Amino acid sequence: MIDRRALFLHLAVLAALLAALPMLAAYHVTNIAKIMVLAVYAMGYNIAFGYTGLLSLGHAMFFAAGLYAAGMGISLFGLSAAGALVLGPVAGGLAATLVGLLALRTAGVAFMIVTLMFAQAGYLTILYFVKYTRGDEGIVIARAARAIGSVDLSADTPRYLLAFGIFALALLLNLALVRSPFGRIMVAMRENEARSRMLGYNPYTVKLTALAVSGVYAGAAGAAYAVVFGYVGASLASVQYSILPLLYVLLGGAGTVLGPFLGALLMFYLIDYASSATSAYLFIVGAALILLVLFAPKGILGTLRERHARWLP
Repeated sequence: MIDRRALFLHLAVLAALLAALPMLAAYHVTNIAKIMVLAVYAMGYNIAFGYTGLLSLGHAMFFAAGLYAAGMGISLFGLSAAGALVLGPVAGGLAATLVGLLALRTAGVAFMIVTLMFAQAGYLTILYFVKYTRGDEGIVIARAARAIGSVDLSADTPRYLLAFGIFALALLLNLALVRSPFGRIMVAMRENEARSRMLGYNPYTVKLTALAVSGVYAGAAGAAYAVVFGYVGASLASVQYSILPLLYVLLGGAGTVLGPFLGALLMFYLIDYASSATSAYLFIVGAALILLVLFAPKGILGTLRERHARWLP
């Protein structure tokens, strides 16, 4: 059951994002739209890592599956933008399931390495089939193809509202998932796999299901990125995009529903402002992460939950 305080907090965040739209400059409208899309990606990562304990470095493959399913579906096969948004989560979930069937035969560091190998293989595949994927050059989706009905998704307000709608749906479904019986099983698996097995739960099945759901989120974010921003490129499938959601989750708080969004928001603007001030912006980002590990090892919301608000999901 969802705590009323938790539900009110999440609805308040959504209301604030919606209310902020008319007050934001065009630059920040685009930025917040991108942050919401990346937060959906990080939510998916959080389901696998934060709630189930699966430390993966292969999520870029699931993000890219949704990204390329949408981008190539539109550019090569004439798929509509709405159809691309539906195809993305399917592609991401399927990729995660196929990887999980093999990778979940390992655990711990071995699982992390195997998922990294799969993601790198996916990245190299994109580069190999450059005739269709356009490799590092990427696919630029025509403005006319980025429309749902008469709504032009390349314009600032529709772009923001689409990103908001996907984010809101993902956030509320995530909240419902972690408060459901299966969500409790995921946490139990993270905390003590042996005891969970004694209680009759199959670790392989639970982890595979969690990874598949995580892939659906990543694929949805990938498809949204392609449709909302009109670009699909190999750089978005690189190992960097496996590390980014991990950083977002660690910063915001692993195992918290709002943690991925908070982490994506803070990290995005930290990099944005630091890079405009100095070429050594990665030093500033690294220093911030070191301070986080020292003073809030469970992330911002994780530490807040531990010390003050035990009801935070």
